[in-house]
Parts: sequence; C-alpha cells; structure tokens
Amino acid sequence: MSIKRGVSLYSYQQEDFFGKMTWKDQLREVALNLQGADGIEIINGCTVPGYPMPPESFFYEWNNEMARYGLKAVTIDTYTDTLQFRDHVMTYSEVLERIKYDLHLAKKMGFRNLRLSHNVPLKVVEAALPFAEELDVRMTNECDVKQQPFGSPVLDCVDAVISFIQRTGTKHYGLQTDMSQFQNKPSVVRIRAMMRASGKTPREAHDIAEELFAMFGELSMDEIKAYTLEKYPVLMQGRFGPYRFHNNSPSILFKMLPYIFHMHGKFYEMTEIPGKPGQYEDRCLPYEEVFQILRTVNYSGYIHSEFEGQRSQQDMGYEGLVDEVEQVRRHHEMMRRLSYDPLDNITL
Repeated sequence: MSIKRGVSLYSYQQEDFFGKMTWKDQLREVALNLQGADGIEIINGCTVPGYPMPPESFFYEWNNEMARYGLKAVTIDTYTDTLQFRDHVMTYSEVLERIKYDLHLAKKMGFRNLRLSHNVPLKVVEAALPFAEELDVRMTNECDVKQQPFGSPVLDCVDAVISFIQRTGTKHYGLQTDMSQFQNKPSVVRIRAMMRASGKTPREAHDIAEELFAMFGELSMDEIKAYTLEKYPVLMQGRFGPYRFHNNSPSILFKMLPYIFHMHGKFYEMTEIPGKPGQYEDRCLPYEEVFQILRTVNYSGYIHSEFEGQRSQQDMGYEGLVDEVEQVRRHHEMMRRLSYDPLDNITL
C-alpha cells in the first residue's frame, strides 16, 4: 500500500494572513510533525511573493527549503482571473500565455503538476499541451462530477476530460479529484455559521447543528428539508447552504483513477471519534469508504489535506479562530490510519 500524503498550504490560510506562519514555517510543520507526509501543494498567488514576477532570490530559498526537509513539490495551483484587467476580459490567447508562464514557474520551483482553473476551455488546454510536454509538467483539472465549465452548457466534466485525453493521447493532462464530491451529510460548521449569522449564540448554533446532523440517517431528505424550512428557514437560502452538497458515490473513483494525477483531501472539521481517543474523523465525508477503494486499486498518488472549515468560523473574531495546524495534524492521523490495511500483515 503506497498512498502518499501531503498538504495544500491553503490549509494554513489564516495562520498566514495573521502572520503566525510563513511559507517556511508551513513547510517545517509538514516535514516535522505529520509523520511521513512529504507532498506540498501551493496556490501561486498566495505563496509566491510578488506573483507573477517573484524575485530571483525566492527560487533559491524555495528550492533550498524543500531540499532541506526532503519535501516533494507536487502541485501548484493557478487561477484564471479573466477580469484582472480593467479594460477588457482576458482573451483565450492571454489565458494561454498565462498558462505557459505558470508552466515555466512550476518547472522552476520543481512542481510536477500545474492545476488549472476548471473554467479553462479545452481548446486552450490543447494549445498549451506542447509547452507542458516540452517542460514535462502535467496540467490537471479539478472538476466535480457535475459542474458548469466556463462558456459551456452543464455537462459531465469528468467525461469531457477523459474524452479529451483519449482523443489527444496526452499524458500531460488529467484529473485532480476533491473529496468534497463525496460529501454525504451537511457540514456542521456551515450550519453553525449560518445560524450565528441569523442571530443565534455560538452555543445555540452548535446545538441546532447537532440536532439537524443527527436527523441524517434517521429521516428522508425531504423530511429533513421540511423540518428545517419550518424551524430554521435561513438554512434553505443561498447557493452555499449546508444541504447543497454533491453526495456522489465513491465508486465513481473506479472510472476516474486511471486519469487522476493527485487528490484533494478536503475536510471541514476533524473531531475525535467517540470511544476512540486520539482518532479523528470528518463526520460529513465518507473517508473510510473512499480509502477502501483506494486500497483496493493500490492507488499510489498523493492526497493533500485541504482544510476549509476555518472559512465558516472566521465571523467569531480572532480569539474564536480554529487551530488550523491541529486540524491538519488530525486529518493526517486519519489518513495514516485509513491507509493501513490490517490484511497486509497476515502471513499465510
């Protein structure tokens, strides 16, 4: 079994924002405190100073720190902000030039993959393929099973990417899946945030979230929605409400895995499993089922922790901020544990 573990430094976003951890501190945390994790993913505009034109000294520092700790530069994320210029929307040619630049940046920093925005049209990806192949940097598309790519009608993004790969025969474009597409219960941190925004105290918001979470598995979705609409209608509003999750079967991984370059280990809140001190889970994500499939197919790629729960807790002020470092450590406890197959140690 050889699932590899790493961290998207995006997970430490508020530590970075408040000046508590620099990118060097974040690399040190991964190397020294996550017991076997060595993969690094970054967002270019967050970690790279002065992006898109960082000083040359940064590259020396970056490569020196990565070598110092024996870390692997797995994926650098780029976003196509088509509205970044005040006088026009970026053209396809401009998007292509930015991708070419980011491919060179990835190469210079030692990254194996460049994650593109999901809204980059495939015609632009195809135009970028020769440059990716020349530099031997792979491009990835993080697409949920159902989403709306830029400029296209709603379609199955996974099928579109797979068809593109099969048509072009490329080895330099693939999928980057996110555990959030398997979310099968509401995130309690999101429920708490929406209830606090409606005027509830943190204690009241916590109790309401636990009440509603307990209904899943006991009542039908229609019954839960009817009850919520009657008692807490604010939760039924907005496109990012807590009941709007993908709930895709992890079995779709069998179709996707031949084309996956690496995975996002999305999570929102790691809590201790009742009766199992020191073991943690995210209650809204079926990690055990996902890891069972990954062990079955001997997945040997990286899964990078991607913590997003802090985004639903930042309304409570600095003193109420969740400990991102501890949350990531808990996530790696879970991934280490689920990567292990007890049958591996049975001798016949």
